[in-house]
Amino acid sequence: LMRPLQGCRSRGVVVGTVTLCLAAGWALQTPGGVSLVVPQPNINATVAQNILLSVEYSCRGVATIEWKHVSSWGTTSIVEWRSGNYANISMVYKDRVTTFENGSIQLRNVGMRDAGYYFVTVMDEHGTNAYGTIIVNVYEIIYEDLHFVAVLFAFLAAVSAILICFMWLCNKSLHLFQKKTTHKLTASTTEEIELETIEC
Repeated sequence: LMRPLQGCRSRGVVVGTVTLCLAAGWALQTPGGVSLVVPQPNINATVAQNILLSVEYSCRGVATIEWKHVSSWGTTSIVEWRSGNYANISMVYKDRVTTFENGSIQLRNVGMRDAGYYFVTVMDEHGTNAYGTIIVNVYEIIYEDLHFVAVLFAFLAAVSAILICFMWLCNKSLHLFQKKTTHKLTASTTEEIELETIEC
């Protein structure tokens, strides 16, 4: 009685293992399934800098990637492309965006208007989506303001130095003029005294 029972159990284990393998194989072939990773969800940038909006996606089949920018000025479509195909870049970003195979984009020469939320959508052929968000903060370059102040200070210092030199030259000229006038007055007074003495 024990032998047939052991045979059934071993057959059950084999059938179970085969079923599990078939189910795993079927799950791997099932369409759909998109994953998206955003390694840096917050980016701080300064004006005129280039920034990389980095993502990494995995998808069974061909994926469609789309990037949008949302800010206080509204929503703008940046770029959309299918993996391995030509990227359709919006006219606003035509000369400023570079796309990468992993779904990332590079945005060149950022300005204050580029601050805001960047939404990326990855969609597979079966309509399964994965979403990601990156917040970008753009700051003005402070050292340019300091540079302007330094240049202005240097300019004012140079103008002050020129005015001081001009005043010194004017003062020197005035002293020379006063000496000559005093010398002439002394000479003419001496001549008058001499003439009066002769007349006497």
